[in-house]
Amino acid sequence: MRRLVCCLLCGAVTLGALGLTACRTELPRDRYDIVAEYLPEERLLRAEMNVEICNRTDTAFFELQFHLWPNAYREGAAVRPVSELYAPAVYYSGTSYGGICVSEVVGGDFRVGGEDENVLIVTPPAPVYPEERIALSMRFEVILPLADHRLGVGERAVTLADFYPVLCPFPEGASDRVYAPVGDPFTADCADYTVSLTLPAQFTAAYTGAGERTEQNGKACYRVTARNVRSVAFVFSEHFSVAHAVADGIPVDYYYWEGESPARVLDAAVQSLSYFSQTFGPYPYGRYTLVRTDLPYGGMEYPMLTMLGDGTAGHTPFVVAHETAHQWWGASVGSDPYTQAWQDEGLAEFSAALFMETHPAYGEGYRQIVSRAEGAYRAFFSVQSQISQANTAMSRPLTAYTGDYEYRRIAYDKALILFDRLRETMGDKKLFAALRDYAACHAGRLASSADLIACLVKKSRSAEGIAVSFLDGRCVI
Repeated sequence: MRRLVCCLLCGAVTLGALGLTACRTELPRDRYDIVAEYLPEERLLRAEMNVEICNRTDTAFFELQFHLWPNAYREGAAVRPVSELYAPAVYYSGTSYGGICVSEVVGGDFRVGGEDENVLIVTPPAPVYPEERIALSMRFEVILPLADHRLGVGERAVTLADFYPVLCPFPEGASDRVYAPVGDPFTADCADYTVSLTLPAQFTAAYTGAGERTEQNGKACYRVTARNVRSVAFVFSEHFSVAHAVADGIPVDYYYWEGESPARVLDAAVQSLSYFSQTFGPYPYGRYTLVRTDLPYGGMEYPMLTMLGDGTAGHTPFVVAHETAHQWWGASVGSDPYTQAWQDEGLAEFSAALFMETHPAYGEGYRQIVSRAEGAYRAFFSVQSQISQANTAMSRPLTAYTGDYEYRRIAYDKALILFDRLRETMGDKKLFAALRDYAACHAGRLASSADLIACLVKKSRSAEGIAVSFLDGRCVI
């Protein structure tokens, strides 16, 4: 029998702080225009970027802070981008380094700062006041490590993700938001992108957005446009085949290794995209792409693009559904995965379990998935309680996790259990209606945990006590 003790009297979050507001109009967006070329002999990406930033706040910008995520790969970085558990698989040829060097910024003075050389700080010649825009031009180079990771030259594919300076959306800035060896520290406002990426012609690229390929003098140029997305990413390889399908009018492409059968992945992608569109609201983009990578774990999500790693064996449909659900939870509706990783990971895990419940042919049911999460979480709690007082709080920065094991148990398993308990308490009709409201009202925005709880409370007042007791660690499972 399941044990659950929830403190129904709210602690840190109260109804008055939830901000039950109507859906807002679309915000003006920043614009990024990137022209880059990849030089494989040097593992070098050479790029120029024009960016136009709009001040959507109610205070002036005296400086702009851009994340420099590639610097986590440099030699001497204080925080490594890969945990000790995965490092042997990621660095397949031994330790390898990379990094980013910004050589020029036109439109303001610049310096590199932050706790781990992780921030490009640009000081404009005059403050940028609310509703004003500022245009900057940058030149930079990125050295890619030899790594089967989100940024790197892998054994069969090159992955370009989080490779350019991107504006930090938080008023407090980016200086202490270092890369973390667990989770996904990346947060950005939605923006409009145009990217021109030149590669040797033997490479085939999958990418965020819609684009076209042209060839000349042994090189291929991909010209890509992506509107209202939080980032753009590319994966390119000499070993890709491509399979095509359509889900409710949305083109779905799967770039897979030569010799692999694409049917199972493509079927799960089409079916999960259709299911989530019906359950949570229309798919927010014009196309969807999945791509096989050398990642040693399950997958990684980007807007309009899902990377599938070699760690999906045995759970392929569930992994595909989880990553597809991130198109709603993380891509369209943003959150802060650095401090609230459970918010998008838990929703994606719950959404994938719901998909499996409605598609029994894949052989793994909803209750089986939840029970597995409960067993894993209780085993974690038992072990941690014997060593020290177990920290089961879900609201915490990624750097506060002790490793992959604790992160998985909290951000995935405990979060899935939370949404399962909300389902038991609220019922499907109210819970699904709350999630549809959440998806609609916060599309294109960064939603706080209070925003999510507010949508739940609007359908059932008991949801607040359950959610808060899970988040602060008072709940006993």
